[in-house]
Amino acid sequence: MGEFKVHRVRFFDYMPSAIRAMAFQPQREKIAVARTDGSVEIFNRADSFFQDKVIPGQEQVATEALVWVGDRLFSAGLNGEIVEYDLDNNKAKYTLDAYGGPIWAITSNKQGTHLAVGCEDGTVKLFEVCEHGIQFERNLAKQKGRIISLSWHPSGLKIVAGMMDVIRVFDVETGLSVHRLLVERGIGTSRSQECVVWSVVYLSDGTIISGDSSGKVKIWDDHTGTLIKSHQVTKWDVLTLSVSQDETSLVVGTSEGTVVQFQFLSVVLGQDNKEWARTRTFKNHTHDVRAVLEINTAVVSGGMDTQFVVRPLLDKIEEKGPDHTLRKVQFPHRSLVSCAKKAGLLLFQYPGHLELWRLGESDENSSTERVLTVKRNPEKLLHLKIKGQEHICCSAVSPCGEWITYSTVASFRIYRLNCDNNNVSITKISKLPNVLSSANQICFSSDSSHLFVASTCSSVHVVSLNLSGCKLVCTLKPKSGSGQAINLLAASEDGKWLASANSDHEVQVYNLKKMKPHCTVPVYSSGVSAMAIHPTTDNLFMVHADQQLFEYSIEEKKYTDWSRQVQRHGLHSLWLERDTPVTNVTFNPKNPAHIILHDMFMFCIIDQTLPLPENSSQFYNQLTLRSLPEKERKKHSHAFKMCKNFKGVLFVELMEDQSLVVVERPPLDITAQLPAPVRQKKFAT
Repeated sequence: MGEFKVHRVRFFDYMPSAIRAMAFQPQREKIAVARTDGSVEIFNRADSFFQDKVIPGQEQVATEALVWVGDRLFSAGLNGEIVEYDLDNNKAKYTLDAYGGPIWAITSNKQGTHLAVGCEDGTVKLFEVCEHGIQFERNLAKQKGRIISLSWHPSGLKIVAGMMDVIRVFDVETGLSVHRLLVERGIGTSRSQECVVWSVVYLSDGTIISGDSSGKVKIWDDHTGTLIKSHQVTKWDVLTLSVSQDETSLVVGTSEGTVVQFQFLSVVLGQDNKEWARTRTFKNHTHDVRAVLEINTAVVSGGMDTQFVVRPLLDKIEEKGPDHTLRKVQFPHRSLVSCAKKAGLLLFQYPGHLELWRLGESDENSSTERVLTVKRNPEKLLHLKIKGQEHICCSAVSPCGEWITYSTVASFRIYRLNCDNNNVSITKISKLPNVLSSANQICFSSDSSHLFVASTCSSVHVVSLNLSGCKLVCTLKPKSGSGQAINLLAASEDGKWLASANSDHEVQVYNLKKMKPHCTVPVYSSGVSAMAIHPTTDNLFMVHADQQLFEYSIEEKKYTDWSRQVQRHGLHSLWLERDTPVTNVTFNPKNPAHIILHDMFMFCIIDQTLPLPENSSQFYNQLTLRSLPEKERKKHSHAFKMCKNFKGVLFVELMEDQSLVVVERPPLDITAQLPAPVRQKKFAT
């Protein structure tokens, strides 16, 4: 594996936002996740819960609720607006003011023809879903107090609304309230404290299930308007409910961080008389659980601790595989760090600003220990705050460190950086080509002379850079005509090739000398999570969300012998069962057989000259491997060299001086910045 001087970087204070809402699209197995910063993420359950898309948020715009209508995604928030998203280009398609004040809930009928929103002014507003938008239809009978939660009966004839101290059942056709269900307050609660019905679910047999601030899950009969049973789940609030598609299982999220499962079971074995019974309790969160989903074989939850947690239901999984894994997603499945290898600079992307840092230097002769003495501390050179409310989609710093660029949904900016000793200044490039309005991905050529900008419909704009400004060279378009956004760009070291990967799993390779498409890599069923072009062989190395590895010869337009050997031999189960995707690939120019890649928990060097690991082999950490006897060490020697010394790895890159940069964000540092959880009684305290 060799030894590297490592820059252990911990000054990227990345802080993910809390999860506020989730929605599941069962046909395509997509999960939409809304965070408190207004961003929306799309996870693909069928592709190892890979984060397919990220729609950036806006300042002071928080999403309160999400709903799918077929393949269309809608959200609503406390700003009183309904948003439909353009999922091809990762941005909002349009916004519509509901004119009812803050919106607390949004739901759709099973037929996909209408939306209902619950507003601050006590109205439930119905909108017709049209081909190119939504149109206001009418209000249901106005109530006193805000509408907190909504659920539509599968027949589409009734809507149940959760409020303060009361649950209302509306007839959709007449718009009138047909039932008023009073919710009792918790024991010992003062008269002035109202009971908030945070979540409601309407089942096809007429059963209404509610969760409220008294900590109870209540089962109601909508035919008689009476309470059937009440379950005390927690001393704190029940915040969210979700029922399975077959309506036999219910999951409950609470403010103490627990997720509770109820199942519809027979009271007596062999008899048809069934009732809802509490069966499991999961404790995977430290703070409020604000959103839960049950998706066939797993319970998905998220909340204030920022983690997207997938808890498998082992009794519903027939074969052992990736679905058995407990997943906790806290970091994005894309890189937020850009590196100027030649200049020793790092660019950190935050939602509303960029930070440029110069790496420190060590005195290599100062010590024989494993930790070197720092001769020059890392230095923050630039804090670039963006204008406007939109958050940053993507950013990059050129390899020479002289150019910085970023994009939001509405704007694109290029700056020239001037570093004169300790004096740092930037110059905005004012005249940009008209096509550079926004970007999904940005990449510089290795000599910093060209900029590659991923635009709409999988097209890439090639822009030349010089002291006088920038100029559009051409626009590269795929032969497939795909309308999906590009997730990844990779340029070759010699400036001849450019590879792009989009959300349709298509990988296109362009010839930059001829400025035209060269070839299309065979489409694989899983999305590309990381890719790079080898500096000496010009082979395209790709890692997919399902952990599979492919190496494609661009010149010969076919997979390499090593790649075919990997597919014949198969990858080790310990590699395939990892629950986080590889997010970056780089190479060691001094040793072309070495490929360096990383995920959240480790970085790995693949030595293509060594044999692939057998199923009986272990993936030892390198320090552990060194401590083994020589005979045992040779037995476990294979192509995959793992290092797990770092926590929360966001970025790994090999610099020109052969030093390794590892950007860490330890999960405990994130936890330390969270608000205090609800107080819980602990033993002997």
